Amino acid sequence: MADDYRRQGFELERRIFELDIKCLSLRSEKPDDDYLQNASTILEKLKSFYTQGGESSNLSKLLQDYTQVILDITFFEENKLVDQEFPEDTSPFKIQQLLQDLTEPEVLVAKLASGQEVQSVLGTELLECLYWRRGALLYMYCYTLHQRKQWIKKNKDAFLKCIQEGVRYLMRMLQVRNSVKLNDGVVFHDSATASILSEGIFSDTHLLTMMYIGEMCFWAVKYEDCNSDTTERKEDHLQFRDIGTQILNKYVLACEGPLQGQGWNTENAKEILSILQ
Repeated sequence: MADDYRRQGFELERRIFELDIKCLSLRSEKPDDDYLQNASTILEKLKSFYTQGGESSNLSKLLQDYTQVILDITFFEENKLVDQEFPEDTSPFKIQQLLQDLTEPEVLVAKLASGQEVQSVLGTELLECLYWRRGALLYMYCYTLHQRKQWIKKNKDAFLKCIQEGVRYLMRMLQVRNSVKLNDGVVFHDSATASILSEGIFSDTHLLTMMYIGEMCFWAVKYEDCNSDTTERKEDHLQFRDIGTQILNKYVLACEGPLQGQGWNTENAKEILSILQ
């Protein structure tokens, strides 16, 4: 058991030094990038810890720092893809690579902190961010593909698979925190705040996630309806029409209720709902 732990600890150390090499290479492209600079600063601290023979007494902190490095480096790489408008030839491989990188912190937690919940090791915000970033990446990719009609005609199954994967990640993001129950003894002085927290809406990112899910569900319904071959019921197949309707109704109620006047637009959500319902 001790040998297994040391071996897995070496795996984290190896990954830290590999990320350092990668970060240096990316910084040569854009030395003043804030995210790469932040990643570099954290990596220096992590490398110093290992070169000085530190013991993993605070494994949770090590894994949190490692996760932040992953988030910063992949954010830079994602922005490059967006700026390049997701090149058709290289994007599928690059996206899978980014998804794998953003999944790695959870994998390492399972190996190094077995028996502990990922959320208790990484913390709520980092775990939400890992799901959000994977889902948002696939949303941006699908948004670009949605405008390539000829590509979708030839690659409809791949498009729908990306949508399904993206929706799953975004739904997981919304499920990281439990919605606040208004009858569990929590006292609110602001009824609007109480209302949105009871719906599981804790930030602007949660609202944006809901809109992303609604749009992706709309695209899925649109192209599933155009192809009867892809509408076969499968155990792992998401019910896009139901999910999109439920999520967007909640989004509209929040934006036109407690959050009215806060700058959230519901026109697109209502238009999608008129088609899904």
